[in-house]
Amino acid sequence: MESTIERPESNAYPPNPVAKSHLIRDYPAKERPRERLCTYGAGVLKNEELMAILLRTGIKGVNVLDLSDQLLIEFGGLDGIARASYEDLSSIPGISTAKACQLLAGIELGRRVSTPDPRDLPTIVEPKDIAKLFSGTLTHREREELHVVLMNNKHQVVSTSKLYEGTVNSALVRPAEVFARALKRNCPAIAVVHNHPSGDPTPSDEDIETTKKLVEVGRLLEIELVDHVVIGHRRSVSMRERRLGFK
Repeated sequence: MESTIERPESNAYPPNPVAKSHLIRDYPAKERPRERLCTYGAGVLKNEELMAILLRTGIKGVNVLDLSDQLLIEFGGLDGIARASYEDLSSIPGISTAKACQLLAGIELGRRVSTPDPRDLPTIVEPKDIAKLFSGTLTHREREELHVVLMNNKHQVVSTSKLYEGTVNSALVRPAEVFARALKRNCPAIAVVHNHPSGDPTPSDEDIETTKKLVEVGRLLEIELVDHVVIGHRRSVSMRERRLGFK
């Protein structure tokens, strides 16, 4: 029996290769992440497009853009991915050792770019100058860290160093350790910076007590505590500005 299925007319729309393919190479050139980056610059690409360039390939049945989008959903956006460990990433189906390492390397490069080279550390004029030094490093840390910034008499940064990692509170932070480096290098001013892994930079009662102790000891040693800055997610708090622990 002869088929009754109608044949499409010669001027019917051709099939859409993108709709039938999971391969990025089948996308129109202007929609491929690498080509878009070359043409328009990295700044215009979406998060999933930038991640797709790092990951390079997808997995069977899922192209690299969709895989990138799935990762963003799984970890709650870029902040979540920045906090993820190798074990976290490699536990996701389709994320091989190579892909996990590529993502982690890209994230770490971003952190390093956002943290100035110690040889180019600026003069501290206002609290946001201190926050800029550490926001790229401390924003996504899963544990608290306390860093000390040493300054000369013009408030130019001499060096920075991590002093504590773990719980930062008034019972554990010893002023002698905080000021030891300043005394050794004859620095007349310091700033203290620590992060809140919760993302909320609101100073705790312990933070205020720590600041009070450091202010008092600094006066005895004739070393100025310029500020105590708390870093959260995309926000920071200057305790001097809020008069918390400072008289």
